[in-house]
Amino acid sequence: MDEFDVVVVGAGPTGENLAERAHAGGLTVAIVESELVGGECSYWACMPSKALLRPAAALADAGRVAGAREAVTGSLDATAVLKRRDEFASHWKDDGQVDWLDSAGITLVRGHGRLDGERRVVVDTPDGGRRVLSARHAVAVCTGTRAALPELPGLAEARPWTSREATGSPRVPGRLAVVGGGVVAVEMATAWRALGSDVVLLVRGDRLLPKLEPFAGELVAESLRAAGVEVRFGTTVTGVRRDGPAVLTLSDGEALTADEVLFATGRVPATADLGLESVGLEAGKPIEVDDTGLAVGVPGGWLYAAGDVNGRALLTHQGKYQGRIFGTVIADRAAGRELDRAPWGRSVATADDRALPQVVFTDPEVAAVGLSLEQAERRGHRVRAVDYDLGGVAGASLYADDYRGRARAVVDLDRETLLGVTFVGSGVAELLHSATIAVAGEVPIARLWHAVPSYPTISEIWLRLLETYRG
Repeated sequence: MDEFDVVVVGAGPTGENLAERAHAGGLTVAIVESELVGGECSYWACMPSKALLRPAAALADAGRVAGAREAVTGSLDATAVLKRRDEFASHWKDDGQVDWLDSAGITLVRGHGRLDGERRVVVDTPDGGRRVLSARHAVAVCTGTRAALPELPGLAEARPWTSREATGSPRVPGRLAVVGGGVVAVEMATAWRALGSDVVLLVRGDRLLPKLEPFAGELVAESLRAAGVEVRFGTTVTGVRRDGPAVLTLSDGEALTADEVLFATGRVPATADLGLESVGLEAGKPIEVDDTGLAVGVPGGWLYAAGDVNGRALLTHQGKYQGRIFGTVIADRAAGRELDRAPWGRSVATADDRALPQVVFTDPEVAAVGLSLEQAERRGHRVRAVDYDLGGVAGASLYADDYRGRARAVVDLDRETLLGVTFVGSGVAELLHSATIAVAGEVPIARLWHAVPSYPTISEIWLRLLETYRG
């Protein structure tokens, strides 16, 4: 048996951040990983997907500026884009990430880790052996999620794409069917259409990006159609078979043929084979935690869960945020230091609930933080939505001819602070952190009047929103 102060299961960005903070707090840390160090984001999600999307955005932006559009005479070079994508995925090798763990003083244990009772993790190693790790203070589960596939006749035999295949494919499919209307679905429809695929997007509901402001999905759907994507709402796939190409049976009886089919139909926590039963938890479910990361229902105060696996906020940056906070909590508790559990305190992940930022890298981009109007009203806040046409801002009109976009601020009328902000338009991703600071900092609108945006930039949208609010 190997003994450490902390054992972390899962060496994605969440686990890495938690391990680093615990180690910085003076604790010895082992981290267990069954695949590549760096996790889903580095090799099958954030990095490769954005590497696919960035060339499309750059080309689209050039085409929207007179003088530049005349210089753009061709389409994307798919081979070059895929090569660049491979580089950003480190060619699916984790040497650099392993070097970082070594430099940080964190011990890497390769293999599949399972809980085995209180403070114990059993690791099945790649050589067929078994290693038992014991934690003096804490075990932190950071195993993330996996793609969820529906139970459909013939689906397994049809070899569908999940997000992993969609971000890692070595070739451009001639015809691609995408099932879903969330972030993965719209981003991959955007990327592969730009690379030359004929794309059909099959959406069971009546809107895209249903968790965001309705106008975000509307503008993205309009843009996808303009790019040549066939977007179908109210469509359900009832079966799949593969006889060479994939054939999808739709709810209206139509048989749709595609070279590849991507099911972007959600994710489930990666807890099915984690030994949760040994500590009284249910396998396959998210691990519920309090705001300090402690697992609910596990006595002794030793089991933590951070990132997607706890179901609080399924975003890489939010998992890293939890990792930083929960790793510090573990070190503080081990040293007997008092925790700061007040909202926005050092020891709690308040932003998970109140200031969650997200960017959807479609064309146009969608950037949002905090609560939508619907969410704020559902929580009982007395609010007002302040909307403005982003194309009416001088900086936006300079950024692109005929700029199309929209911004919304959700104002708490009782406190005169912002509960949420959404931007839709080209280049708005880099606007989001200003909104995140305003929401997380609960900055009064009276003070925001003194945050002067530079002219002429798209950031002048802040002034326009404030003027619209004050009238």
